Amino acid sequence: MDSLTSMAVFVKSVDLGSFAAAADALGLSGPMVGKHVRALETRLGARLLIRTTRRQSLTDFGQAYYERCKVVLAEVEAADALAADQLGEPRGKLRVTMPVHFGRHCVAPVLLRLAQQYPALELDLSFNDRFVDLAEGDYDIAIRTGDLADKAGVIARRVARQRMIVCASPAYLKTHGQPATVAALGQHQAIVYRRSGRVSPWLFPKDGHPPEEIVPANRVRMDDLDAIADAATLGMGLAWLPSWLISDRLRMGALVALLPDRPAFLYDAYALWLRTPQLPRKVRLAVDALAEALPAMMT
Repeated sequence: MDSLTSMAVFVKSVDLGSFAAAADALGLSGPMVGKHVRALETRLGARLLIRTTRRQSLTDFGQAYYERCKVVLAEVEAADALAADQLGEPRGKLRVTMPVHFGRHCVAPVLLRLAQQYPALELDLSFNDRFVDLAEGDYDIAIRTGDLADKAGVIARRVARQRMIVCASPAYLKTHGQPATVAALGQHQAIVYRRSGRVSPWLFPKDGHPPEEIVPANRVRMDDLDAIADAATLGMGLAWLPSWLISDRLRMGALVALLPDRPAFLYDAYALWLRTPQLPRKVRLAVDALAEALPAMMT
């Protein structure tokens, strides 16, 4: 007889107090329950139960064996549940926090398509530029851009590289001229991104060296990338924006990409999750979907 099955029959007979009750619960005959228990006793060479016409009780060895059997059966059940999670349809709530603009324009559409593919998957999405501690924020995944501080117990996977482009409207360039070098940017007005009181510098790659940082002259500062793109389109100055945000405006001629001979700075985006012995399938599928879909959106 199968040892695991016999263990399960033995545990059920102890839990319910009799072979007859275990037989009813398991859909077996009373004699078959007895055969499973006797098979265990024969294999172990020890008595597990003392049965009389009125009651049954565990021997000392039977009590210890019963406790170990419960642990073994619980581990088997957990292993089966793990297989169902890894191989079956993802289900349950997937909680993701992400930057406002990158999340709304790029990340959310990918996750919504994933939810359409898997009807049992729920999405709980938060759009927030503030860094969220995964261990305290109750999120499965955090999407973050830029340099990452080392975090113990956190796994990071790069899912996209955003090309940062200096751009301006044709009207602005007609009036103020077109800068041909990074140094020439200092002769122009810019619309810059500022959050928490700090103006973010514009970055330009340099072979074998840290990127060159420029904080251009500015009289318009915003903490909303869409608003910066709108202001640049109106001719208020130069802007440094991710290509995915302005691709339609570039294609329609509302904005013009500048410094085409300079390589674009690549602003990395990462998916982060807490280190765990076994990554839930819903998290793995979401991260894989983002890593597959986002690079094509960064052109």
